[in-house]
Amino acid sequence: MTRSRALVLVCSLVLGLGAGQALAQQAQSGQPEMTAEQKAMMEAWMKVATPGDDHKFLDPMVGSWNVKMTSWETPGGPPTSSTGTTERVWVLGGRFVQESFKGEFSGMPFEGLGYTGYDNVKKKYTATWMDSMGTMTMILTGSADRAAKTITMSGQMDDVMTGKPITVRSVTRLLDKDKQVYEMYGPDKSGTPFKMMEVVYSRK
Repeated sequence: MTRSRALVLVCSLVLGLGAGQALAQQAQSGQPEMTAEQKAMMEAWMKVATPGDDHKFLDPMVGSWNVKMTSWETPGGPPTSSTGTTERVWVLGGRFVQESFKGEFSGMPFEGLGYTGYDNVKKKYTATWMDSMGTMTMILTGSADRAAKTITMSGQMDDVMTGKPITVRSVTRLLDKDKQVYEMYGPDKSGTPFKMMEVVYSRK
């Protein structure tokens, strides 16, 4: 079996075929048995493709939520508040939590779509966010403190005024089964981080 055919086999396993089924099909097709290297490749793929305890840590996020957002343009400045609703569901076989937000921001309709998961290769939590207020995709990575029930991530987002990336940090607090808080911190004009946004989730 060529390396490319081995990769196709591995991908089919990741997409849902069990190892036993794949081997049975291979025998029926008259293909030679996999080499030790190919078996190791299959095992490695299956390991990184399987959700585990780090994914289950995200389970409290799933559900229907009422949302209140508060944002600040400058440290100590007047806050801007808005409300909305969020639906969070597991997708791709329990590998990612999909968040679909609908509400308003600054008096305008606002929609957002995000994904949170755990990367078994990087050993990091990951999050992406896209919304109707821009054409950018924010990507964050970080880690969890299980005792404190928090997930802290960092990454970059585009500053629409300068066109340059800025470093941001997010903290998700899984307070209890019915309440969660998301905070985002970014730099002020001097480069000092401050809390730019707070999002409070209350389960419906």
